[in-house]
Amino acid sequence: MKRLRKFVFFFLLALISVGFTNMPQAQSGLNATNVNISYNFGQQITFLARLTSDTPIQQAFISFREVTDQNTRVVPLTLGADGSTAYQYDASQHLIPPFAVIEFSYQATLTNNQSVSTGPFYFRYDDNRFAWKELNDESVIVHWYNGDDAFGQAALDAARAGLQGIGQTFPVALNPPVDVYIYANFDDLVSSLTLGGRQWEAGHADPSLGIGMLAVAPSDTQSIDLQQLVPHELTHIMLYRFLGNGFNSLPTWLEEGIASMEELYPNPDYASALDAASKNNSLLSFGDLCVSFPADSGRAYLAFAESQSFVRFLRDTYGSTGLVALTQAYADGLDCDLGATRAVGVPLNQLEARWRESVLGQNIVGVASQNLLPYLIILGLTLIVPIWGAIGIIVARRKNVG
Repeated sequence: MKRLRKFVFFFLLALISVGFTNMPQAQSGLNATNVNISYNFGQQITFLARLTSDTPIQQAFISFREVTDQNTRVVPLTLGADGSTAYQYDASQHLIPPFAVIEFSYQATLTNNQSVSTGPFYFRYDDNRFAWKELNDESVIVHWYNGDDAFGQAALDAARAGLQGIGQTFPVALNPPVDVYIYANFDDLVSSLTLGGRQWEAGHADPSLGIGMLAVAPSDTQSIDLQQLVPHELTHIMLYRFLGNGFNSLPTWLEEGIASMEELYPNPDYASALDAASKNNSLLSFGDLCVSFPADSGRAYLAFAESQSFVRFLRDTYGSTGLVALTQAYADGLDCDLGATRAVGVPLNQLEARWRESVLGQNIVGVASQNLLPYLIILGLTLIVPIWGAIGIIVARRKNVG
């Protein structure tokens, strides 16, 4: 049943990629004609239609929701003499994520108290503040609004290569195509996410919608930037297609580590960040990176660097099959430690110790001793004081006896 729902959803995405659509419906007693949608992204959405029925309509409603949301909004409508109706939704107060698929339908109570409805209609809530260009092949569509055709082609090439790399580890469906939206600057991306009720970030993937969003400006370094960011965001989407809803149970270090590992042009500064953190004993524990990364930008950067290095170590040690087994164990709902134990037979803390020793060259015993030194000093002082007191009592007793 879950696979059927997933197929239907992806089928809808394929249909909506060519614009507003409605599914074929049997006669229901309520006819909707002149159905039209217009909107300004982040401001308002206007629903227009003409509703008619053989039996007079007593009251009409519109219902709508994001297809990935279980909550449906139902709003009463005012009908004109000819059955025309208009409803304006305030998208500035009730936010809808960018590029979300919206399902809506009309219902009515007739004068004979019969309830009737239309079948669903669908449209995608694109960020229409920009005049998007696009290039596509069978597996991916890239959209951009600033830059020439060479920029779009570089983005499409990065996407193709990224999908090929991901597919070598995770067998994923490449149909329907994935959409990648490339904003020309960070401010435009942040405003889109903010107007859609999303937290701002350097890049964003909405895996359930098959949408990746990122910011790359046309420049001399555009190919490098695209080769980093496009495969990273595509990886999140492909992992979701591979794991389904179990994707949401992945530890953050694993999800981001895989995405960072799949970048075609790895960040060259990660190595120096790891080396510095290793030397000054400020590495983050992966047990603390299971749910989220730190809010502080510097520590978040270190978390990305560690996760990429750690996941690459796991793949090199246990192969692609071991990495796939790890994602599936976590997708089954196992906690951060048990997932590693089931997948590769080693708990997470021991895997981390091996990574530190093998990749960073740390002496684990020495590091552990250094970390425990303050506690050993306290323990020593705690023991020395009573022992010293006992020795004093013994000496005093001997003097008295003498």
